[in-house]
Amino acid sequence: MNIQNRQHVLALVAIVAVALLTADRLVITPLAASWKERTARIQELKQSVTQGAYLLDRREILQERWDRMRTQTLPAQFSAAEDLVLKSFDRWAKDSGARIGSIRPQWKADEPGFTLLECRADASGSLPVIARFLYELESDPLAIKVDRLEMTSTDNNGSQIALTLQVSALLLTPEEQP
Repeated sequence: MNIQNRQHVLALVAIVAVALLTADRLVITPLAASWKERTARIQELKQSVTQGAYLLDRREILQERWDRMRTQTLPAQFSAAEDLVLKSFDRWAKDSGARIGSIRPQWKADEPGFTLLECRADASGSLPVIARFLYELESDPLAIKVDRLEMTSTDNNGSQIALTLQVSALLLTPEEQP
C-alpha cells in the first residue's frame, strides 16, 4: 500500500471516528437519556392509573368514611365548638377519674377550608387514671388529635402523675360556592 492510499485510509478512519463521536454525543446519548426519562414517566403514569383505579373501586367506602368524619367535626359556631370540647374534657375526666387543672382553648385558622381549636390542658391522677383519660380522649368520635403530651411525676414514688396535653379539634369551614 502506498503512502497516498494510507493517508486516504487514515483520513477516512479519522473522519468516521469523529462522525461516530459526534453522533454519540449529539444523537445517541440524548436519545438514550430521553428514552430512560420516558420509560420512567410511563411507569409513573401506570402507577398513578393503578392507584386511581384502586381509589375508584373504594369510592363508596371512602365517601362514607369522609361523611362520617365530617359529621364528627366541631360545630360551625365558635362558642358551640368550644363548649363541646370543654364538655368532652369534663366527660373524659369524669369517666377516668382524672382531675383537670386548667384548659386553655385557642383558635387557629392558618389555611382555608378548616379551623383548628387548640387546647392546652393540665390534668393529674395516678398512672391508671391518666391512661384511662387518654384512652377516653382517643376513643371519642370527636375529630380531635393529640399534638403534644408530657407526663411528670409529682411525688417521690411516682404514684401521682401530672399530665400536660395539647390537642387540636377540627372545624371544617363551609366551602364557598362560585
